[in-house]
Amino acid sequence: MDTTQQAAQVGSAERRRRELLEAADRVVLRDGPGASMNAIAAEAGITKPILYRHFGDKGGLYAALAKRHTDALLASLRAALDAPAERRERVEATLDTYLAAIEAAPQVYRFLMHPAETASQGEQGFDVGLHSAPLLRRLGEELAEVIAERVDLGPGGEQLARVWGHGIVGMMHAAGDWWLGERPCSRAQLVGSLADLLWGRLAAAGDRVGGPGF
Repeated sequence: MDTTQQAAQVGSAERRRRELLEAADRVVLRDGPGASMNAIAAEAGITKPILYRHFGDKGGLYAALAKRHTDALLASLRAALDAPAERRERVEATLDTYLAAIEAAPQVYRFLMHPAETASQGEQGFDVGLHSAPLLRRLGEELAEVIAERVDLGPGGEQLARVWGHGIVGMMHAAGDWWLGERPCSRAQLVGSLADLLWGRLAAAGDRVGGPGF
């Protein structure tokens, strides 16, 4: 097989994988945590063994969906952090971006973060705990990198940036989960309250010399 044929096969496989993930997304948007491999295979017009062939197992499909949505969320968060605005406004915009994302697609959020209350007949539910913790850790590490490259935190700044990155993600996740379930206040009110909580030392810290600024 020559290089052109190999490239064509790889491209075809990637397109097919993308189509299957889009089919899975449609089922997740409809069924949330109750999404099953049977339903996803039916939506894609294939059999379940073919679906397994592409993703290995249910965990592989979950991981692929989690990466797809995490990549999109991280791109949106970085755009909010890079917006031309004062630091407080960018902090609020970043918090709002996360909350807006889970509000816009609550079924996707619940699929990624909460196990199904009941598994489909003959099929075990997704082991959400096995995959959601790495997803949150990835968000925490990404945010830590942003903080470290932008904010002058003095000696030990890199470690403090990681503490802040993971702490902020944990706060957003816990507060967002509670808010999405109970809706005790408006999104804007929650954003303002969380920004107030973060604002102490973050307001006082200077921008990192040579960094993109924050």
